[in-house]
Amino acid sequence: MILKKTEHLPAGDKGTRVALVYALVAERLGVYYEHGQWPTVAQGAALCAEWLARSRRSLALPERQHLSEVSDGLARGIAVGLSREAGLYTAHELSESLSVNYHSEVGAAIMVECERALDS
Repeated sequence: MILKKTEHLPAGDKGTRVALVYALVAERLGVYYEHGQWPTVAQGAALCAEWLARSRRSLALPERQHLSEVSDGLARGIAVGLSREAGLYTAHELSESLSVNYHSEVGAAIMVECERALDS
């Protein structure tokens, strides 16, 4: 998973935060295109806590909620411009690219957008 690359960094490090937003965007798009629902901000914050706990790290709830909100806005913005088929493909690409062994041009472009969204 992309968060594996950040396990040596503090949870509040920018790279870790960008990776969390990216993973949340992948999760949100997958849930939306498979089930027609958007995960809530609270669900996204809880996922962040679970993912960070795997490497014995944590972030305060307000920070996790902020990352969840950023990912929600980005995922919804991506979904607006995609057909269902393209959305399913994008969600799949992002999920696959969470693995360090999988490179995706789509994933790389979304990663840049995650960083931009977090910076703004």
